[in-house]
Amino acid sequence: MTQDRHASLGIHRGSSAAPGGIPRIRTLRRASRFAVGTIAVLVLGAALGVAGRLAHSRDLRAATRRQQAVYVATTVVHRARAGATVDLPGTLQGYFESPIYARASGYVRKWYRDIGARVGKGALLAVIETPELDQELQQAVADRARAAAARTIANITAQRWAALQQHDAVSRQAADEKRSAAEQAQAALAAADANVRRLRALKGFQRVLAPYAGVITRRDVDVGDLVNAGNGGFPSALFHIAQIDPLRLYIDVPQRYAPSVRIDEPVTVTQSELATPLHGKVVRTARAIDPVTRTLQVEVDLPNRDGRLLPGAYVEARVPVGATGTLLAPDDALLFRAAGPRIAVIDANGRIHLKAVSLGRDMGRTIEILRGLRDGDRIVRNPPDSLADGDVVTVQAATTGDRAQ
Repeated sequence: MTQDRHASLGIHRGSSAAPGGIPRIRTLRRASRFAVGTIAVLVLGAALGVAGRLAHSRDLRAATRRQQAVYVATTVVHRARAGATVDLPGTLQGYFESPIYARASGYVRKWYRDIGARVGKGALLAVIETPELDQELQQAVADRARAAAARTIANITAQRWAALQQHDAVSRQAADEKRSAAEQAQAALAAADANVRRLRALKGFQRVLAPYAGVITRRDVDVGDLVNAGNGGFPSALFHIAQIDPLRLYIDVPQRYAPSVRIDEPVTVTQSELATPLHGKVVRTARAIDPVTRTLQVEVDLPNRDGRLLPGAYVEARVPVGATGTLLAPDDALLFRAAGPRIAVIDANGRIHLKAVSLGRDMGRTIEILRGLRDGDRIVRNPPDSLADGDVVTVQAATTGDRAQ
C-alpha cells in the first residue's frame, strides 16, 4: 500500500492495525503468567502429594516390619557345677501331728479348745459323759468286794482245816483242797482288783487331754455327740493337734543327686507368700531309693519360733547336690510339639533352630536335658507357639540361664 493510500486513509505507518491493540497484548501476557503460575502450583502440589504418599508408605513398611518382628528373651544353658543346688517341691508338716480320738465311750459334755488355740501338754480339751462306764465301774467295785469276802472265808477255812489235819481229824486231801480254794479266792480278788483299775483308768479318759504342747488345727466334735472308744463309730477324730516349732519338710531327691545329700547340710526354703527365704538343715534321709519313684526321701527341720510358717503350706527347697555335670534348662523354655519336646536354640544371626531334646528329672524351676543341647547354647525363654524352625527373631534380653548352683 502506498504512502498516499495511507495518507488517504488517515493511518500512520508503524501503528497498530486496531486502536485497542496495546491493552489486548497486556491482557494476554497477564493470562499467560497466571496460567504458568497455576500450572506450577498444581505441579508443586502433586509433587508434595507424591512425596507424602512415599513417606507414608515408608513409615507403613517400617511399622509393618516392627510389628512382624518377633522379640524373644534368651538364656544360656550351662552344666551343673561344683556347689550346685537343685530346687525341689515339698509340703510343711508339724513336727508332731496327731489325731485325738475318744478312749472312753459316751456323750460329749463340753469342749474347751477350738481351732488355732495353743495348748500345753495335758491341757483339757473336752469332757465326755460316760454313764455306761460308770455303771461298769460300780459293778466291778461290787465284784471286788465279793471276791474279797470270798477270799477271807476261804483263808479262814483253809487255816482251820490245816489245824484239824495236824490232829488227824481230817484227811490231808481235804486240807489241800481247802488251801487250794483259798488260793483261788486270792486270784479272783486280784482279777477283780485289775478290772477295777482298768475301769478307773478308762474313767480317767473321759477327760480328753492334749498329749503335747501344740496348736489345735481341727475340731470335729460338738456338745452332745456320741463317741465310741477308739476310732470306730465316729467319722473322724475329736481333735487334730500339731507341734509347729520346729516344722518338718519331706522332699524327694532324684536318684542322680542322692549320693550328694549330706546330713547337716544347709537347705534354703522359699514360700511364695513370704518375702524372705527360710533356712533349715538336713537331719536324716531314708538311706534307700524308692523303687517306684527312684527318689531318696530327705527330712529337713525348720525353726518356727515366730509361728509364721503354717503346716500344710507348699514350699520349694534348694538342696546342695554338688557337681553332677548335668545340663539344666529352665522349664519355661520347652515347646511341646506332636513329634516330641523341643527347645528353640538361637544362633549368632538370630535364626531359630528347634532342637529335639530328651528330658530327665524335673527339678521344679529347671529340668534336666539328657540329649539335644550343648553347654553354652543360647535358648529362647517363653517361646511363642507360632515359633518355627528358621524364623529370624530379635533378641530382647540375654540373661544367665537358670542353673543348679
